[in-house]
Amino acid sequence: MKADVHPTFRDLLTFLTLVFLSSEVNVETTVLRAADQSVLPGVVIDHTPASSGIYVGSPSLAVLPNGDYVASHDEFGPKSTELSRAVSHVFQSHDRGANWKKISIIDGAFWSTLFTHRGALYLIGPDKHHGNVLIRRSADGGVTWTSPTSSSTGVLRDDGQYHCAPVPVIEHAGRLWRAMEWRNPPLAWGINYRAGMLSVPVGADLLDAANWTCSNFLLSDRAWNGGDMGAWLEGNAVVTPAGELLDVLRVQTKSPDEKAAIVHISPDGKTASFDPTAGFIKFPGGAKKFTIRFDPQTKRYWTLASIVQDRYRSREPGAVRNTLALTTSSDLLNWEVRCILLHHPDIARHGFQYVDWLFDGEDIIAACRTAFDDDEGGAHNAHDANFLTFHRFAKFRRLTLADSVP
Repeated sequence: MKADVHPTFRDLLTFLTLVFLSSEVNVETTVLRAADQSVLPGVVIDHTPASSGIYVGSPSLAVLPNGDYVASHDEFGPKSTELSRAVSHVFQSHDRGANWKKISIIDGAFWSTLFTHRGALYLIGPDKHHGNVLIRRSADGGVTWTSPTSSSTGVLRDDGQYHCAPVPVIEHAGRLWRAMEWRNPPLAWGINYRAGMLSVPVGADLLDAANWTCSNFLLSDRAWNGGDMGAWLEGNAVVTPAGELLDVLRVQTKSPDEKAAIVHISPDGKTASFDPTAGFIKFPGGAKKFTIRFDPQTKRYWTLASIVQDRYRSREPGAVRNTLALTTSSDLLNWEVRCILLHHPDIARHGFQYVDWLFDGEDIIAACRTAFDDDEGGAHNAHDANFLTFHRFAKFRRLTLADSVP
């Protein structure tokens, strides 16, 4: 990194003083307050310079039964193989995210989610940009993986054209659930994405496609949301306070008043339905990918989302990725911004986006697709990230807007 990315001695003294005075302060927030905004926040897991033509995509994060962390990302960009057979990289940390090492490279994995189930690590997602749905299992923490070659070894859907992101795999009513989109007809980006849900009994062999149930896939309509409906995508499987399963999707809009869409899933997982008159909710950061998880301790839903602050409201919201916020809801319908976690004033070539995250005791741990300065001229743009970074947001339940970075 360039010499000017390090804090000055005065900044370091400020940081140490703040930590000493208040053990309640989020460590990463303090670093950003005390140091120059040219400092890359978080711990670098991986870095790919923009000149390579390969960008960092689809962060995912899991915690193994032994406490080790595992993170992954795929490659996208003009010099990647995302359109033919995508490549993903897997990393492991033995010290709670302080240090990372690459442990495997997977051929044929894109937009994929890491998750653990009954002692094993899994990776589920398409094999390429708009591809078949594959699932792999690892018994050694991500070093080696099964090979999906047939419907009995991990090929779950072989009719192609599937889309998603690293969204949660959740357990509910004796099944695992994972949202997915299917592009039909196979043309353009977004406008032909159909929202649906995959599920499987918790005790079944997850690599056998015969055990999986797939809902119908719903096509969106450009007339919905008052005509401001570019696409819905990257849905989250979420359970309501009343126990109903939903698919909560990102909505591509032009208005800065960002939205999410709520699709209802039947208890048997076979029917997806949507009411366009009541199915859109206000959702800060809803024009970019988000991950929603439920916290039993607070009985609240939480997400880390790339929100649009007021000063950027003249821009198309899907392109504004420079501000990462902690947001929360008690009912999935009404969301509030609790704290600004990461921010850079430049929106053209800086971004904190596509964050996958988990609860870790009193903290949130997160893997972030980060566009930021480096020794080689920085990111290609805010979307085309050059870093995968790890973050710990300490005592997140206590954070307020007063704890926000500048």
